Amino acid sequence: MNTPILSVKNLSKHFYGGKKSVLKAVDDISFEIRKGETFGLVGESGCGKTTTGRTIIRLYKPTSGEVFFNGKRIDGRITKEELKAVTSKMQMIFQDPVASLNPRMTVEEIVCEGAKINKLFSTKEELRANMERMLDLVGLTKEHATRYPHEFSGGQRQRICIARALITNPNLIIADEPISSLDVSIQAQILNLLNELRKELSLTILFIAHDLSVVKYFSERIAVMSKGVIVETAESEKLYANPIHPYTKSLLSAIPIPDPVVERKRVRVPYDYSAHGYSDVNKPSMREVSEGHFVMLSDDEYRRVKNGENL
Repeated sequence: MNTPILSVKNLSKHFYGGKKSVLKAVDDISFEIRKGETFGLVGESGCGKTTTGRTIIRLYKPTSGEVFFNGKRIDGRITKEELKAVTSKMQMIFQDPVASLNPRMTVEEIVCEGAKINKLFSTKEELRANMERMLDLVGLTKEHATRYPHEFSGGQRQRICIARALITNPNLIIADEPISSLDVSIQAQILNLLNELRKELSLTILFIAHDLSVVKYFSERIAVMSKGVIVETAESEKLYANPIHPYTKSLLSAIPIPDPVVERKRVRVPYDYSAHGYSDVNKPSMREVSEGHFVMLSDDEYRRVKNGENL
């Protein structure tokens, strides 16, 4: 559990528009994911969490920074063998199962595609046997293999996406909001399935989401992201029991409570972005406020936190 399977160091991804405009989607973030754990990356829409996942898996080229996977750097130029190791041992489950499945391909073709490209199986029989095993693992049957994506429900399509990710026998799964486009009744089924597969197959998962209640249930450690920057990282229970950064407090206060009496009295904690700007002189950095609990703080804020004051 203490061995990092993924190390992200000072990673940035900037998009350049007209008139020299720059969108800093991901701006100098660092974190590690230990082997066998589920690491939650959470934040509001547009904060850069999906861009982070896509940059890690090489769908986007990073502007700067380093990404290490299984101890090897993978963000720059790599050999064909190294690329094969990345594309087979790191897989992504996308947010929209409709958009991420080719409507002209059968389930068998979709699930087997990654394994074929990486030439992971020596015979067609071996490939088909593994495909059928993956379908069984995710709660589908081999009879589904000849059908097309439009013949399935949203939950079943996401199961197909999970089977496609698993057939290459990955070490790390990047799950990019895998339940946000599904009905509420189906969301719990997919989360439970991912949890069972994590234990059964010894998977490590980077779980990207905006729903903090889901992340708390599913993740052992959580990083909170705001405007391209990670502002707080801690173990799940510690983060929910003692949030430090004002943005984290605001996010947690927005979680709905399934009790109408309590919900009516609940007080939202506002977060004013303009009130938390920093000058170059008073620039914040990640500081450890307690064991394993890191917060983006300036020198003054750090002193206040250590003195027991609220930010």
